Amino acid sequence: MGNTEKLLNQIMELKFTAKSLQRQARKCEKEEKSEKLKIKKAMEKGNIDGARIYAENAIRKRTEQMNYLRLASRLDAVVARLDTQAKMATINKSMGSIVKSLESSLATGNLQKMSETMDQFEKQFVNMEVQAEFMESAMAGSTSLSTPEGEVNSLMQQVADDYGLEVSVGLPQPAAHAVPTKETEKVDEDDLSRRLAELKARG
Repeated sequence: MGNTEKLLNQIMELKFTAKSLQRQARKCEKEEKSEKLKIKKAMEKGNIDGARIYAENAIRKRTEQMNYLRLASRLDAVVARLDTQAKMATINKSMGSIVKSLESSLATGNLQKMSETMDQFEKQFVNMEVQAEFMESAMAGSTSLSTPEGEVNSLMQQVADDYGLEVSVGLPQPAAHAVPTKETEKVDEDDLSRRLAELKARG
């Protein structure tokens, strides 16, 4: 009985810790929203460098939030396992009385009583199997939430779009410029090859 009580106390402590992590995640979410408002104000004033710093802060807060939520989820999975273990301990304890009941039913030849005892016994194990399957599927479904890096420009653009700010021209977009540059180089090479061919033909 002492071990079961100790296990139940551990489960309660872990549940409390998981809730605390969820509170921290909500706090980070509020701070992220606050940083996004600062991005807006900075961009309205034309302070792109300041907006970039606030965007970095917002992304950092989002990463913290995801880490807290991920850890809380893992704790929930551990709690589910311990909860199952506690229920197993309770079932193991009741197995002794079930075996005794079966022995007495067998001795008296009371098949009806034996059948009822077996029904009760099997029902407990079916419940345990269902809980174990649910826990396994829940753990398998909890995919890791990865926060992409290098989002500063896209976040600033998103905030600008959300508030209808015309600052997209001031934001560097290296990906957009990379393709035309390559195309220009290719055109230049083709042009040089053509001129060289013309010179050879003349010569």
